[in-house]
Amino acid sequence: MSVFQYKAVTADGRLAHGRIDALNVIDLEMRLKRMELDLISGEPIANRSLFGGSKVPRTELITFCFHLEQLTRAGVPIIEGLTDLRDSIEHPRFREVIADIIESIEGGQNLSEAMAGHHHVFDQVFVSLVRAGESTGQLPEILRNIMESLKWEDELASHTKKVIMYPAFVGTIVMAATFFLMVYMVPQLKQFVKNMGQELPAQTKVLFFVSDMLVAYWYIALLLPVIAAIAGFFILQTNPAARLRFDGFKLRLPLVGNITRKIILSRFASTFALLYASGIPILDSIRTTQSVVGNRVIEEGLKRVEQLIGEGQNVTAAFHAVGLFPPLIIRMLKVGESTGALDDALTNVSYFYNRDVRESVEKVQALIEPALTMLLGSMLGWIMLSVLGPVYDVISKIKT
Repeated sequence: MSVFQYKAVTADGRLAHGRIDALNVIDLEMRLKRMELDLISGEPIANRSLFGGSKVPRTELITFCFHLEQLTRAGVPIIEGLTDLRDSIEHPRFREVIADIIESIEGGQNLSEAMAGHHHVFDQVFVSLVRAGESTGQLPEILRNIMESLKWEDELASHTKKVIMYPAFVGTIVMAATFFLMVYMVPQLKQFVKNMGQELPAQTKVLFFVSDMLVAYWYIALLLPVIAAIAGFFILQTNPAARLRFDGFKLRLPLVGNITRKIILSRFASTFALLYASGIPILDSIRTTQSVVGNRVIEEGLKRVEQLIGEGQNVTAAFHAVGLFPPLIIRMLKVGESTGALDDALTNVSYFYNRDVRESVEKVQALIEPALTMLLGSMLGWIMLSVLGPVYDVISKIKT
């Protein structure tokens, strides 16, 4: 089966472009017909992952889960429900994904198997939950739980952006302003200060040296961060040991590291509770959550938890031995395990961390703003003092 780049027209006369897999042009035309598209032209392209290059937004998945839950709860057959969703989805790549899922189900696969073929859109947790819903006959409830989980993840993502975006924006402004002053303003004042015949202070000499280096090698100053970022990304992708150390470093960062740990553990607890409440065994639930935490240090800790539980320890003892959660959370897990309501205990853990993350983000934001203001003021103050200091000395001597 090849990947075809096609051009088609919709029922209302609009042009549509996209990619879809098909056996040949005739099969391509039949597949597009099912999507209510009339083929204009289609050409096979290089063999590559059909859906790997475009990420479906989380909001599209939330809408998909909501509508599919309502349709399945109303008793609409799954293929008819997916067909209605395919026709109403505006995102072109997601529409192709749904069309391919329909094709797979018509070919004999169930919904979870068809979704598993699109791991760039439906991750392992999503597929595992849908499979559990199919086996227990509770697919509508599972879809509703997935939708709530996706909404919660969207909220967590917004918290993370709040921590990162403002410092990144202000830091960029500080660096740009400093670079402009060093490359443009300081060289203009340099000759004037030197012509005064005064012995330059050490800070002024350092300032002029840095300015000369930036003027002479400005392209290196601009390219070096980009090259370092690319090299760092490549190393992290290819070297597991480097990725492990980097993830540990992120957790040890002042202020931000503690929030990052709470976000990761909150995501783990919420996903674990969702999987366990859906009837998936504890070991399978922990194994599945290892792929969603996004941090190698926490992932290694969860692997250790899985190993300890497999050796016969209970959940509380395993988490306590690894040291992932603080004592308060361990006590909550112990109560949940003893009462048989471990999923409720994990949900409470997620709520506890989620609330703590929200409060921590607000505190960090309140600290970051004055800290960045002081940093910018210090940089500008150092530059101005280094340049104007000799001028002030000359003026003082003239007065005397």
